[in-house]
Amino acid sequence: MKLLEYQANALFEKYGLPVQKGIVISGGKDALEKIRAAHLAFPVVIKAQVQIGGRGKAGGVQFAGTAEEAADLCAKMIGMDIRGFTARELLVIEKKEVVNEWYLSIMLDRFSKAPLLIFSPQGGMDIEETARTSPGKIARVPLNPMEKTAPPYVIDYALDKTGADKKCRAALLDIVQKLYRLFFEYYTMLVEINPLVVDKNGALAVLDGKIELDDNALGSLPDIAPWRDKLQEDASVIEARKSGFLFIPVEDDGGIGIMSNGSGMLMSCIDLVSKKGIKVHAALDLGGGATAERIAEAVRIMLGRPKIDTVFICVFGGITRCDEVARGACIAMQKPEAAGKHLILRIEGTNKDEAERIILESSLPITIGSGIPDSVEKICSVRGDKHKRGTK
Repeated sequence: MKLLEYQANALFEKYGLPVQKGIVISGGKDALEKIRAAHLAFPVVIKAQVQIGGRGKAGGVQFAGTAEEAADLCAKMIGMDIRGFTARELLVIEKKEVVNEWYLSIMLDRFSKAPLLIFSPQGGMDIEETARTSPGKIARVPLNPMEKTAPPYVIDYALDKTGADKKCRAALLDIVQKLYRLFFEYYTMLVEINPLVVDKNGALAVLDGKIELDDNALGSLPDIAPWRDKLQEDASVIEARKSGFLFIPVEDDGGIGIMSNGSGMLMSCIDLVSKKGIKVHAALDLGGGATAERIAEAVRIMLGRPKIDTVFICVFGGITRCDEVARGACIAMQKPEAAGKHLILRIEGTNKDEAERIILESSLPITIGSGIPDSVEKICSVRGDKHKRGTK
């Protein structure tokens, strides 16, 4: 889960990091009153809150010298398109006089299997260019995951390697220690400050930040979970989540929806279907112990996608009983949204014979596969060659 900037700032502030004073605007009508009530020092920066980089170059960052000018810009920026994302919220924040822009992050490095601290005294919008043209200006230091604090020598190494000003050593060490605590306590994959600036007084301040959380940890983060549904996600992802399912968009122009009770089986099914040249539109993980009502709800979510013409359910019935899957499938395929669509069902395990009897007696457009490969062949047969990738 990628947090918006103002959400990242809220966590930075919680851990005592030096963030700028600001206010979030979600509409243009009362923007002036909110900006005045916040008692911000001008000039201010107005930033579109979207989950993508490069917003400054796309017009998503503007400056204002007065409250009236800021309100006018807010009215223009709300709803603007930023590289495919809609700016539904804006962050109006006090502008900082900057002497230097630094880069600082801690990320989970899958190669070293440890947190990795990355520091550069050349931060800002062109950090990728710095990495390409001046690799010596970037320090990468693996941290010991068994220690919940970064040792001081890590900062000394980063400053020495990159040639950064050591006058800010103590302040940088303090920020790294706080950032490291946040990294662990909020189960993050990435915490990034870019830029971390040196101001005219020689102090460090956070001007922009990014935080990515492990989705699997959201159940342990009650203060974060409510933010998730405010993010710009696929509507089916949100709808499925409310029912306890995991919905995964795959290829927008695909026509197959695949459902299973396990991520490994889902991936296997996607691979086999794709090898036949058929595009998969979406996948849905049912989890365990699904009742007929939950199966019907999951199929309804899939059939609600206009581009899906065929749903493939692949279930190994243990906790999830096969007869419950069959009943749920029959309920869903009698709904109006199922008109003209087909369901392929591969079931194995508890109450399989009862499940097959339910399907055969239903006279609904449901085909039973004897195994995954056979089910994939039945998908091809039901849909026809015209649906295959590259076939006109």
